[in-house]
Amino acid sequence: MSKSEKVNFSTPSGFPEFLPTEKRLEVYLLDIIRRVYESYGFTPIETPAVERLEVLQAKGNQGDNIIYGISPILPPNRQEEKDKAEKGSETGSEARALKFDQTVPLAAYIARHLNDLTFPFARYQMDLVFRGERAKDGRFRSFRQCDIDVVGRRELSLLYDAQMPAIITEIFEAINIGDFLIRINNRKILTGFFQSVGVEASKIKACIGIIDNLEKIGEAKVKQELDKEGIATEGIDKIIEFIKIKGSVTEMLDKLKHLSDSMPEAEQVKLGVTELETVINGVRNLGVAENRYCIDLSIARGLDYYTGTVYETSLIGHEALGSICSGGRYEELVGVFLGEKMPGVGISIGLTRLISRLLKAGILSPLPATPAQVMVVNMQDDLMPVYLDVSQKLRKAGLNVITSFDQQKLGKQFQLAEKQGIQFCVIIGSEEAQQQKAALKNLKTRAQIDVAINELAAEIQKQL
Repeated sequence: MSKSEKVNFSTPSGFPEFLPTEKRLEVYLLDIIRRVYESYGFTPIETPAVERLEVLQAKGNQGDNIIYGISPILPPNRQEEKDKAEKGSETGSEARALKFDQTVPLAAYIARHLNDLTFPFARYQMDLVFRGERAKDGRFRSFRQCDIDVVGRRELSLLYDAQMPAIITEIFEAINIGDFLIRINNRKILTGFFQSVGVEASKIKACIGIIDNLEKIGEAKVKQELDKEGIATEGIDKIIEFIKIKGSVTEMLDKLKHLSDSMPEAEQVKLGVTELETVINGVRNLGVAENRYCIDLSIARGLDYYTGTVYETSLIGHEALGSICSGGRYEELVGVFLGEKMPGVGISIGLTRLISRLLKAGILSPLPATPAQVMVVNMQDDLMPVYLDVSQKLRKAGLNVITSFDQQKLGKQFQLAEKQGIQFCVIIGSEEAQQQKAALKNLKTRAQIDVAINELAAEIQKQL
């Protein structure tokens, strides 16, 4: 490239880049999520951004996600290696791609470290994932997911399913984003009901995927899509009537039990209702308020690997934002790499998407550009040893401090502090230094007081 050519340094479409105010908000939210996850005993792991393509595509794990492949780009002086590199990347064992979620890499992680882990294995992960979908407002090609999963060997208590709504509730109450609703269902109920109305086994997963899009495409379009799958009009009407059943959690369980009793051959429905009741009882015993969750038979989760409990969380009054946390139980995903039954259950918060949506809706606000609470201003360069000493003492007292190294007019230093969201300025001139005092200015209240330097940290913490 010649020096006259300009480089397009804008971010690629769909790959977000936060300003400091937004990044600090992300870190703040990550800390809350991490704290709640760890309070339930989840341990952190991180898997590579790149996995073997055959892992990501194993037995349909890819779903509808568009995977980003990885291939080497050689420098001009190594072009003779190009054919060899391209040939290697085309073979199944060598082809690699960016992970599109955290769950499939978790399955491979467990397979790789099976003998080093204790089961049930409960982990959390807050990595970036990559999807080649069309970039648009609130949807990205690279975003951070905050996941938890519990995986067992052969069996996994349904009480782990019950913990998920409790964890979701604690996180979103701590974030204080307003009222939200965790909608819970069981895929076995849907599978069994589809069987009962004559849907062929080979078409059930496709029909569940159609139901999962009800809120996006509407009832009329759902009917059209079910008709395309060859479902009889009578069956379609029964399906729509079924997923529209409403009521309190207790009423829904009663209705589902009554319905399953009237369907003697629908063993899947009965099993699903029994599992759902166990989960709901666990949620109640964990103290989750009943206004935080409901049973919603239209919740299906489109990914094929979900087999039991499924969840979606929506923000009341802002339903257009879509699901802000989702997940469910799976039976075969992990075992596909090991040939044994390894059931799991998990949830995922697409944090990058969530932050984008909540900022735009005015539900959350960016944090100040810097974590600093205090600026020690520079009145005169010869007092820099004093400023450095005071700054260190304040830091050791637990405060975040910026020391102004450039001598400027006091007003400009105040403006710089305010622009970054710093609340306090410490002012020390020759007279103050001799008297071991400082002027403390609160930029929020505009009040200014004189404080002994050895009492400065306590006074700032008091005002904070």
